[in-house]
Amino acid sequence: MNNKRILIGTRASELAIWQAEFVKKMIKRQNPQLDVNLKLIKTEGDKNLESALDKIEGKGLFTKELENELLSGSIDIAVHSLKDLPVEIPAGLILGAITERHSAEDVIISKEKRLSIRKLKKNAVIATGSLRRQAQVRYFRKDITIHDLRGNIQTRIKKYLDSDWDAIILAKAGIERLGLEEYISGVLEIREMLPAVGQGALAVEIRSDDSFTNEFLKKVNHINTALETSAERAFLKRLGGGCKAPIAAFAKLKNNTILIDGLVATVDGKNYFRSTISGSAK
Repeated sequence: MNNKRILIGTRASELAIWQAEFVKKMIKRQNPQLDVNLKLIKTEGDKNLESALDKIEGKGLFTKELENELLSGSIDIAVHSLKDLPVEIPAGLILGAITERHSAEDVIISKEKRLSIRKLKKNAVIATGSLRRQAQVRYFRKDITIHDLRGNIQTRIKKYLDSDWDAIILAKAGIERLGLEEYISGVLEIREMLPAVGQGALAVEIRSDDSFTNEFLKKVNHINTALETSAERAFLKRLGGGCKAPIAAFAKLKNNTILIDGLVATVDGKNYFRSTISGSAK
């Protein structure tokens, strides 16, 4: 065990590397004797930055290549943003851990401060690549024009700063992880915009027969977050959604009860259904 080497697979973006390093530190803190390193892997979602996400064929745009390397034994662990991970995990793989959720909310990036969707000027222009965000913005504000926006966080912020758009919308967790809070103009509270399923949490994927890795990841797993995001992913799976449909959910565990706030809509925001359900965490 003293010479055991663990290789973590991750996308090559600055945020993905931050996330993998975060998991690496958690593992090393509990298991200082392990030799833990990273392997950078390019995914289909990273290679194709011109097409809108819902126009790219296939599932697992940001995860498939990592999963293939995991199955082949080239890496021992794959770290993903949980919101990128399809609800159907390939045979031979399991989730070894879900990290404690960071902020789940979305934020507005704009030159104007203290903004919300309702406070944006009439006929404002917003950029986002998320169908979930597009549907919710259009439901509240029929006058707003939306442009598609792809790329890593820094690229999207630069595109905004070089544009005449009024704002862009990004996940708060990613902004905070990269120390870019100065760009936040307003936080979109959960009641205003439901986040993506699993947003703010990290998924640590491993081979199902890797009992060694599975055992030490038990201390990385955050039980409450795992329960909450499992409920969200069950909701998404039941509706058959992914990055090609405007579906959102946020679950909260309190006193052994899980409350799920869920949303399904059409991209134009004309059909919009949001409701809540609660039940036992068991």
